[in-house]
Amino acid sequence: MPEARRVGMLPGEFTTREVAVATRIYTRTGDRGDTGLFGGGRVRKDDPRVEAYGTVDELNALVGLAAAVADDAQIKGWLGAIQSELFVLGAELATPDPARVKKQIVPLDESTIARWESVIDEIAAELPPLQHFVLPGGHPAAAHLHVARTVCRRAERRLLTLARTANVRPECVAYLNRLSDLLFMLARLVNHRESTAEPIWEPPLRKG
Repeated sequence: MPEARRVGMLPGEFTTREVAVATRIYTRTGDRGDTGLFGGGRVRKDDPRVEAYGTVDELNALVGLAAAVADDAQIKGWLGAIQSELFVLGAELATPDPARVKKQIVPLDESTIARWESVIDEIAAELPPLQHFVLPGGHPAAAHLHVARTVCRRAERRLLTLARTANVRPECVAYLNRLSDLLFMLARLVNHRESTAEPIWEPPLRKG
């Protein structure tokens, strides 16, 4: 049986979590409701920091689900890039000392946000003008992207909660804010390219 070793998200980073390579992923170290942070230290699993990077992880999984059912190569490529960036964000949030992250990976910054703003503008130029409120749905990939959009908004709220008691770079919050816009536009783009009608919200208007 392989010997246990320490593993971490970042190259060269180790946590208190020990697993048996290729055979066992459970450690029992978190059975009492706490978890190890990258860079050391342990906190409760409902700690605001864990809520923040856990929600980003949830978002990443949903983006992967959308990519799995999407057919458009360009959209799949964009979603893959987003997943990679969300891993970077999660690594930063899971480390109490952001300086340690910067030494090993390139953090998200204003250029990252600007790049996605350009993509949003590109998508907007391709889509017909939005004249009604749309309901989440349409093509399966679009529906998954709408779910991802709502979780992205929740992740942003979790970062703001964490920022009350810890240092959270403004670029991290801005990235999620812009990403939710991008996911909405990507959902519309999927329906447009797949020739799938967008569900339109028809409000129940009062008569008379």
